[in-house]
Amino acid sequence: MNYPLENPAFGCLERERDSLLGFWEELVNMESGSRDKENVDRVAERVEKELRNIGAETEVLRFEKAGNSVAAVLGHDRPGAPVALIGHYDTVFPAGTVEKRPFRIEDGKAFGPGVLDMKGGVALLIFAAKALEEAGYRERPIRFILAGDEETAHCNSNMAKEFEERSKGCIAAFNCETGDPSNKIVVGRKGVVQCEMTVKGLAVHAGREPQKGRSAILELSHKIVDIHRLTDYSRGLTFNVGTVKGGVVPNAVPDFAWAGIDVRCMTTDQIAEAKEKLLAVAGTTYVEGTSTELSFPASFFPMEQTPGNERLFEYVAGIYRELGLPAPSMEFSGGGSDSAFSVCAGVPTVDQMGVKGEWNHSDREYAFVDSIFERARVLAACILNIWRFER
Repeated sequence: MNYPLENPAFGCLERERDSLLGFWEELVNMESGSRDKENVDRVAERVEKELRNIGAETEVLRFEKAGNSVAAVLGHDRPGAPVALIGHYDTVFPAGTVEKRPFRIEDGKAFGPGVLDMKGGVALLIFAAKALEEAGYRERPIRFILAGDEETAHCNSNMAKEFEERSKGCIAAFNCETGDPSNKIVVGRKGVVQCEMTVKGLAVHAGREPQKGRSAILELSHKIVDIHRLTDYSRGLTFNVGTVKGGVVPNAVPDFAWAGIDVRCMTTDQIAEAKEKLLAVAGTTYVEGTSTELSFPASFFPMEQTPGNERLFEYVAGIYRELGLPAPSMEFSGGGSDSAFSVCAGVPTVDQMGVKGEWNHSDREYAFVDSIFERARVLAACILNIWRFER
């Protein structure tokens, strides 16, 4: 590579190593469980402040029932088509987790709630942009779209639409979601449909007159079998009943049962198909006198694997080789992300560009410390040389 700003940008990242680590630690040690609006909003304020510190024009997107999100642009009046950097800073962990498991580094690994998914990615994308700004990069705007409610699929906000609208016109989007230890970069993801099924029956004493009862749990059990039979692995359409609740005590016929259902699909059309099939299951009755209701709290469109995504991957892989790093592999993932919405906007997108590690959403979650510096360097180089992808 011979772009004249590469060495200054890389030099800035080297000088900022401690600051980048410190910001990562600060974010991890701030509670931000998706349903904990007050704490998520605090993180939004901190992220917005850091973006202002690097010279970006910022906007906090405020929601009544969801954590606030942040949008920003660096160099809005620059001539080229923008680059979008996207991600989220909410986590799946409840308040109190940080006190039990604060950020720590041990044997080259960083631990803490959200250290991998995806506060490391948020930190590195901001510092990559900071390095470019300090090196004098002025070729095109850099847009930031960072959500405070990704883990709940934006069920109480319009962030899906915000991602799509704010991505429009960009030459490329880089989602710094969880990176994989084997260096996979995602060009396509399944869509997700979240569903809740509630069954109502009639409660009676299980010993005196059980025949007069209408078991909601029995009815739901039949339906669970039907739901799992809908899975079609050959088409990538899967149904999973992951949580079940029901009843009060063993000696009563239960008048209530509930199930949480996860559906994964390959195409947008399959979302409608899945909903139709689930409604058919809900409309079938096995235990006379029971009733069933179905709701769809949230859904993620699939990140469809487009030729533009694949071409952007090849560009990124070329940057890896030029930096002397092991080339990444192209991946399709079963997990949903906000990359779906930049792809819906017609923008070539690559995902999983964040810090590398394992065990998202668990107390074993960790990230390789060195990967935050590697990925920040790669991202900066990708933006500096994006003109190659454009031509």
